[in-house]
Amino acid sequence: MKLDPFYLIVDSAQWIDRLVPLGVKLVQLRIKEMEEADLRAEIRRARETCARHGSQLIVNDHWRIAIEEGCDFIHLGQEDLAAADLAAIRQAGLKLGLSTHDHNELATALAAEPDYVALGPIYPTILKKMKWAPQGLERIAEWKEHAAPLPLVAIGGLTPERIPGVFGHGADSAAVVTDILRNPDPDARTREWIEATAPWR
Repeated sequence: MKLDPFYLIVDSAQWIDRLVPLGVKLVQLRIKEMEEADLRAEIRRARETCARHGSQLIVNDHWRIAIEEGCDFIHLGQEDLAAADLAAIRQAGLKLGLSTHDHNELATALAAEPDYVALGPIYPTILKKMKWAPQGLERIAEWKEHAAPLPLVAIGGLTPERIPGVFGHGADSAAVVTDILRNPDPDARTREWIEATAPWR
């Protein structure tokens, strides 16, 4: 499986409506706290927008709703993985991405036979408080050796300027949150990311 090299992560269907039409081909909807009915509506709206624009939607965490709403790709953190019904996920035909931060988590992820693994944070990140130190570029190369042939997603503190190092060390896709969502001009920054990742597309 090949992932687009630009992997956008957003927290609302509104962001997907705004940024996917610019040419985003891979986007994760990550909503942590929301009433189920509202969450279901967000996922449905995101799925419809992505379908219209030929973009791959990945739903974070909420695998049951993703199955019920006809989605085809989910992403789980390690805690969510421990609580998830992998058999049900596989039976529904969903592709699966998993987060990893250390060697134990990588082993746990690979045992679940995912469709990709993510490594982070590569650089310091302001998105959330992390108990893991920045992994650095060398860790990307190490993870790629363990995870291959699975695609490897790098996340954490990434910017267009850091892309060559990230891909040069073996990452297949660069996941981005704050560099776009907290940018003064998210639309222009999204276009910049699409252009900057084009050589790897």
